[in-house]
Amino acid sequence: MAERTYRIHTAAELSGVSAELIRAWERRYGVPRPQRTPAGYRVYTGQDVALLRRMKQLTAEGMSIREAAAWASREVAQGLEALPGPDGGEGPRPEAWREAVLAAAERYDQVAISQVLDEVLAALPPLKAFDEVLAPLQRAVGDRWHAGTLTVAQEHLVSQVVRARLVGLLHAAPQNAGHRHAVLGCFPDEEHEVGLLGTALRLRHAGLQVSLLGQRVPVQELGLMVARLRPHLVGLSAVADPGEAAFARTLGALMAALPPGVPVWVGGPAALRHASLCERHGVRVFRPGDDWTALWT
Repeated sequence: MAERTYRIHTAAELSGVSAELIRAWERRYGVPRPQRTPAGYRVYTGQDVALLRRMKQLTAEGMSIREAAAWASREVAQGLEALPGPDGGEGPRPEAWREAVLAAAERYDQVAISQVLDEVLAALPPLKAFDEVLAPLQRAVGDRWHAGTLTVAQEHLVSQVVRARLVGLLHAAPQNAGHRHAVLGCFPDEEHEVGLLGTALRLRHAGLQVSLLGQRVPVQELGLMVARLRPHLVGLSAVADPGEAAFARTLGALMAALPPGVPVWVGGPAALRHASLCERHGVRVFRPGDDWTALWT
């Protein structure tokens, strides 16, 4: 089977390195070394994408670009020669990647966690990486923490890397300016935002403009922003469950602050647990699956 290759803009999206910077690195440092199609277009392999991601990481850590190019080239040649294909060909399955991350977490080895997830993002398109590895991995980490088989520190080691990789994917995602606009944020006391980041990623790839507020969004400020922007929808994340009474108070305050007529969705375990309460407030509870289509249409 021929090795999968990518045009430069796809390689830029997968690696988080702009197409302009890729060209500059090729001219000045000789890496990566893309192949050329008969028509003269640059095409990049999975190893090239892994090399670009590693160079970006090393330069962010303070290494000069010349040193990063040499260092990353050695690493990729020694350790990433059989990257899995994006269509599920040779290489690890998503379950194997997830288990490798969990095993690294048990060893408190964040470097290994980063390396595995970098392989995932070099091998899979962004949404496939999120759906098949990042999101299930985060759920598995949460389940193991609740079961007492992972410590808080081990959970944080994984979550920080997952969050960082999702932020990188968002930076590379389309920045749309269409008429459909979503404002996304967490409940005022909510700190878990991985699911929200994944929602932002999916909506951007679906063509929506996304304003992402992240953790602990104050009620009144959210209301002012939504009144000013009048988005197509407001999406809120509620993961940690404070109990029915506290959830009801927060949801009531949010709905009082938001202008009427703007569709509001709430997702996350706490929202699912209090679905009937959400529905009484006229809020739609997001359930993964068919609701993705309803969210952006």
